[in-house]
Amino acid sequence: MPATPSPDIAHTRALKKVTRAFEAAGLDEDGTEVHRSIRVWLRDEPEDYAIPDVCIVGADVDDHLVENDCYAPVVFRLVLEVTSSNWPADLRTKVTAYAQAKIPVYVIVDREHQRLHGLTDPAGDEYTNHRVHAPGELVTLPDTLGAEVTLDVAEILNAGQPKAD
Repeated sequence: MPATPSPDIAHTRALKKVTRAFEAAGLDEDGTEVHRSIRVWLRDEPEDYAIPDVCIVGADVDDHLVENDCYAPVVFRLVLEVTSSNWPADLRTKVTAYAQAKIPVYVIVDREHQRLHGLTDPAGDEYTNHRVHAPGELVTLPDTLGAEVTLDVAEILNAGQPKAD
């Protein structure tokens, strides 16, 4: 997996908006947990893992430690990436990797093109459902996450932009 650049402050602002929405929906209690930057095991090689910006995992995540601080994909309900300078990896390479790992929901906050991508239903190397959302839309994520979560695309994308002087 390609190396990930260090996030800028606007990147972390977008992450905060999303994380707050997940926590407000109750996804960081009872049966699920919200985390930043934990490793998802992708294949059989020790170095083959990804580190999503945010993820929602089952509360039994501790039971799914594989090795090298990586967790089995089966415990991940959602992974989310906020694009940085390596945005093609989030839009291509990681789509394939997360689909192959059968992670049910992949959300991409695409700061480069000012869109939010929602990918569901992994099958082989791809997701069979890929919706692209523009600013002004509200996106309700699948209820398989454990709670209803609605994301305001404009709010998240605006948070992900540098503040004007």
